Amino acid sequence: MAKHYPVPRGVMAVRAEGAAPTNAEVKALVEGVQAAFAQFKAEHTKQLEEVKAGRSGADQEAKLKEINGALDALQKEVEDAHTKIAAGQMGSPGAGLRDKEYTESFNAHMRKGDVQAALNKGTAEDGGFLTPVEWDRTITDKLREESPMRELAQIQPTSKAGWTKLFNMGGTGSGWVGETDQRPETDTPTLKSLGFGHGEIYANPAATQQMLDDGEINIEAWLASEVQAEFAEQEGLAFISGDGVKKPAGILTYVEGGTNAAKHPFGAIPVTNSGAAADIGSDAVLDLIYGLPKKYRQNARFLTNNLTIAKLRKLKDGQGNYLWQPSAQAGQPATFHGYGLAEDENMPDVAANALPIMFGDFKRGYLIIDRMGVRVLRDPFTKKPYVLFYTTKRVGGGVQNPECLRALKVAA
Repeated sequence: MAKHYPVPRGVMAVRAEGAAPTNAEVKALVEGVQAAFAQFKAEHTKQLEEVKAGRSGADQEAKLKEINGALDALQKEVEDAHTKIAAGQMGSPGAGLRDKEYTESFNAHMRKGDVQAALNKGTAEDGGFLTPVEWDRTITDKLREESPMRELAQIQPTSKAGWTKLFNMGGTGSGWVGETDQRPETDTPTLKSLGFGHGEIYANPAATQQMLDDGEINIEAWLASEVQAEFAEQEGLAFISGDGVKKPAGILTYVEGGTNAAKHPFGAIPVTNSGAAADIGSDAVLDLIYGLPKKYRQNARFLTNNLTIAKLRKLKDGQGNYLWQPSAQAGQPATFHGYGLAEDENMPDVAANALPIMFGDFKRGYLIIDRMGVRVLRDPFTKKPYVLFYTTKRVGGGVQNPECLRALKVAA
């Protein structure tokens, strides 16, 4: 029987859902991550020694997978702790709703179908209703917690159906003149426009009328949770690999060779090869970093998935130091080569010709367009005895500056 390898326990789930952790709990989380990483390094060293000695090192590989899982969970707890602390600092507890009257009327409509006077300002031409400010903000905040790209990218709210941005392509002329020389007209700069792919995303959760009548569910929390799960899954995938047709244009599609490589006036996102047909080396990642202009490296981060992070944890520099380092405090991400790591499971795995790692200043590089207002249509007729809450939101996105970004391609 294989020996079970112990990993740090007892520091998971710092508090009840949504509650901000204490300083002691945050400290315990960080210490747990540090201890798990120390175990990881010890087992990885043993594995390398086994391989050098001509043995398989399979036992150590199994232990590494177990510790990797614990490290992932602990690291996420540390990052979630920062989110909860920040959320607890936003506004004073008990502060009144910004649109209390409308919120109460909206709740009444969701439960009974009654349309009250206070709800008229939310009436839409298509028969739907805009959610109250508090609901809209709650859903947006939950999506931000769920979607790594919403954390990294710039988000632009708009009241329009789409968004177009102008780019100065240069071309301004100039010349030297004397004091009394003529000043002939010079060339003027040229401008190019770029549209961002957008579409409508929807969710359609259902509840029985009896559940609504008896107050068995918290309408606001339930609806936000249902919408969050569906919206986050759909838009998260679109922000990474969406084709821009009735949805955002994904960041990977702007990479050299991608479907949107020729779309941006500034060109495609440059690629750095990994140096191996099916693997990643530390030198290639270093090339990726320094292939990005210095002015964009200050706020740069890596974007990759969980399995790729597990590979990066094993990489060392020339002095044998591990390049991946865990968080030292709440709110600080794990780092690789000194730069923060963001995890998104929609990024590809390491495989031949895949693009498993993006690096750059995502805030300047990628733009998410949010059409203001989530719309909810109460439908008690289509699926009796259930009441459907058809919920929609218009979302768009695309690369606004490819010069801020670089991609690592798995290729020799």
